Amino acid sequence: QVQLVESGGGLVQPGGSLRLSCAVSGTIFSLYVMDWYRQAPGNQREWVASISSGGTTIYANSVKGRFTISRDNAKKTMYLQMDKLKPEDTAVYYCRRHPREGDKQDYWGQGTQVTVSS
Repeated sequence: QVQLVESGGGLVQPGGSLRLSCAVSGTIFSLYVMDWYRQAPGNQREWVASISSGGTTIYANSVKGRFTISRDNAKKTMYLQMDKLKPEDTAVYYCRRHPREGDKQDYWGQGTQVTVSS
């Protein structure tokens, strides 16, 4: 059974930092591209960043230069370091195992709340 479990969310002041983690089990983690998404109240879920199995990263323009995605294949864990946080970063953050060709299911975590407020 594939499981993705996010942690590390919380309340932070504008300009602050948080580090999210996504622990993965039940799959060969190192084979997969991994994604972070977020969903703010009343908005559609939006893509934030992705990291390939080899560590190549890409970011949404809204977070480029402030967020850093990384992974530890030995620990089967992905991270999202979020710096210079803004109120508009407030959302539930989700990790996703990016489906490979032939995969029958799309796996997501349950989400972790990030609130940026003074």
